[in-house]
Amino acid sequence: MPLVPLRPLLEASYRYGFAHGAFNVNTVAQADAVIEIHETFRSAAILQGADLANAFMGGRADFMNGTVEDKRIGAKRIMDAVQSVSENSPIPIVMHLDHGKDVESIKAAIEGGYTSVMVDGSSLSFDDNVELTREIVKYAHERGVTVEGELGILAGVEDDVFSEESTYTNPMKVCEFFRKTGVDCLAISYGTKHGAVKGKNVKLRKEIAIAAMENLKHEGIFGVLVSHGSSTVPQYMVEEINAMGGQISNAHGVPISELKQVIPCGIGKINVDTDIRLSVTRYVRELFVKNPSLKESKSIGGVWELMESKADQFDPRVYLPPVMESLIVRKEITDIDLLKLVDCIKRGVHEAVGTLIVEFGSAGYAPKIEPVTLEEMADRYRKAGI
Repeated sequence: MPLVPLRPLLEASYRYGFAHGAFNVNTVAQADAVIEIHETFRSAAILQGADLANAFMGGRADFMNGTVEDKRIGAKRIMDAVQSVSENSPIPIVMHLDHGKDVESIKAAIEGGYTSVMVDGSSLSFDDNVELTREIVKYAHERGVTVEGELGILAGVEDDVFSEESTYTNPMKVCEFFRKTGVDCLAISYGTKHGAVKGKNVKLRKEIAIAAMENLKHEGIFGVLVSHGSSTVPQYMVEEINAMGGQISNAHGVPISELKQVIPCGIGKINVDTDIRLSVTRYVRELFVKNPSLKESKSIGGVWELMESKADQFDPRVYLPPVMESLIVRKEITDIDLLKLVDCIKRGVHEAVGTLIVEFGSAGYAPKIEPVTLEEMADRYRKAGI
């Protein structure tokens, strides 16, 4: 089916009491793998492209310095790849922009075909955050595109999103934010943290989510809460990477038990990135360790060189530049060594994502989600005046 906006998935998670995982992708192989594993579990899929991931997909290896034009090219590339698969997929699929921080970049994603966008105005004052978010809501809703806002600041590092300390979301401001902006869902700060270094024994302040949802219900406002920085950082993955020459330290995530406890409190979308990076890196390292001759491969040997020289890094974008051209556009791959690498990428995604589909409770719910088109959603927004 064609790509759908995020809104009907939010409505389903709200109605049935489960959460959708939202998974960041940076290559065509990762996108394909996320869709495949969701089809296996009959779950709707939310693929996320971070703002700077679009720059990477646009061919900018140093994606931290990506331009709006890089992002525009990247958005179109990932959308072309996802749309070609979604047309024949039996499940609803959403393409969501993660951490859009400026109007131009967000509009570039929407123009490229994204069906949902996040506006990250969390570093701004409340009034400025409202103003930025409302501007995007007006532009996006006219096109049927769902909008996620953010209130409160998460500590940690994710691409160009950085903060040393958290500022918890004030539940008393949540209703005002929804009412003034018209957003469909809201990322809150309640104890999660971006990146792989979240600290041991993380405890989420679920009372923040409970109070926020109770306020929304009391005011008759539809809204779903979003949990950012929610990777679980499986320790077996970290240990296996380090056993094969990696040098990852102090990596700890949010316990899955904590995440499962907040789903009934109104968390309907849970963002995951680090788990996929770790799982892919584990599989890729294993490929080279078990097949030493591949370290000298003309097509993928450069990947191993970067992995070894940057052993403390596990973001695939750090070591994939030597094969980037083949991974960011959809085309037939005939090189045997490169096919082995792509297989590792996909298996890593399958493992990390499949586990969380089951844990978050979205398995089997795809048929219950209304297949709303962007045009139909735009009409609903118009009639609702949002």
